[in-house]
Amino acid sequence: MPRPIKPRWIEFMPRVTYFKPAGVPLSTLIEVSLGVDELEAIRLKDLVGLEQEECAERMGVAQSTFQRILTSARHKVASALIEGKAIRIEGGNYRFAVRRWECSACGHRWQSSSEPEVECPECGSAAVREHTCRQEMSTPSDQDQGSVKRSCWGYGRGRGPHRGPRSDPGDNGGPNW
Repeated sequence: MPRPIKPRWIEFMPRVTYFKPAGVPLSTLIEVSLGVDELEAIRLKDLVGLEQEECAERMGVAQSTFQRILTSARHKVASALIEGKAIRIEGGNYRFAVRRWECSACGHRWQSSSEPEVECPECGSAAVREHTCRQEMSTPSDQDQGSVKRSCWGYGRGRGPHRGPRSDPGDNGGPNW
C-alpha cells in the first residue's frame, strides 16, 4: 500500500482556471490538467522568485518533493504551449494556508484567507505585517490548547506545527517575521 500523499500548503487560489490557444475550437483541443499545488510551485519559484528551499518550506514539503512538483508543472505548461493544448487548473492535494496579520501601530492581530490586507481593521494604519501560518483556520477554543497559538504566531524555535520562515539563527526565537 503506497504512503498517503502529504497535503501541500498553498497561498493563492487562481480566479482563472482554464486557458486555451486562440482561434482553435475547444472541441478539437487536448487538455493538460495542472494541479493547484503545481500552479503554486510555479508561482512561488518563477513569479515570486523565491529560492527552492524557501518554496518547499512554504508549501510544507521536502525540497526534493517540491522539485518533483515544479518539474511536473513546468513540463505540463511547456507541453501545452509548444503543442497547442489547453490548460485546465484543477485538483491536487492541497490545503489553503491561513494568513495571519499584525498591526505594528496598535498591535491588533487577525487572520484571513483572503487577498493581502493593506490596513489594520482596528486603527486603519498601513503598518501591517504578514506572517503565513501553516495551520488550518482554527476556532477560538483551538487557540487555547497549548502551543498552537504560539506556533501560529511564529514564536518559539521548535519544529511543531509551524513551518514558516525562521528568524535569525543568533536570536532567542522571537517572532519569525
